[in-house]
Amino acid sequence: MGGQACVLYGAAEFSRDTDLAFLASRENIESLRLALRSVDARRIALPPFQEQYLNRGHAVHFRSHHPDASGMRIDIMSAMRGVDPFEQLWDRRTTVESSEQGESFAVISLPDLVKAKKTQCEKDWPMIRRLIEADYLAQADPSSDKIRFWLTESRTAEMLVELAESFPKEADALVHQRLLLSHALSKNARALGEALEEERAIEVENDRAYWKPLRKELEELRHQGLATEEPV
Repeated sequence: MGGQACVLYGAAEFSRDTDLAFLASRENIESLRLALRSVDARRIALPPFQEQYLNRGHAVHFRSHHPDASGMRIDIMSAMRGVDPFEQLWDRRTTVESSEQGESFAVISLPDLVKAKKTQCEKDWPMIRRLIEADYLAQADPSSDKIRFWLTESRTAEMLVELAESFPKEADALVHQRLLLSHALSKNARALGEALEEERAIEVENDRAYWKPLRKELEELRHQGLATEEPV
């Protein structure tokens, strides 16, 4: 659901870590714990790898010490801001086949990945733009759902103006949902750029507010003297 997913969707060339979303339950945690042990992963930060913290929205961070994946960071999450519960993410997942290893991988859907990337981290916003542009360039005969996705999520004024020109009815129907599309329809790139920045700023502030109580909880755990690094 992170950088590796962006690579698979053609918006990145490499990723230094692996982000995983899973349904936090006692059984699943034990299964994942075994998988993490197989790559000699060790938790590198608080909170502990427990269901209660995952379900409140915390991420649990590990680093692999296996020779074949030395230094690889693995981040685990179950609940994310602005993203549907895991069961719905799983229903919408994309399955990617590996031509080299003959294996398949469950990847978070592109619309859900874009929502998950709307954070206060600056590097996530250019990635959203690249994800949507790569998807746009790859579609010769887009469905109505795909057009709606581009119009509601595109992050560049130029692309939105082009979309509004190509799909004016669809853009007009979505103005009530995303007001800045009115600027795209009128080809007002300057106003559109300003509105996109305002939209981003709101998401960044919402993300800060979401993480504020979670960071406070981490501070309380540190004051309790819990270990910040330990084997799985």
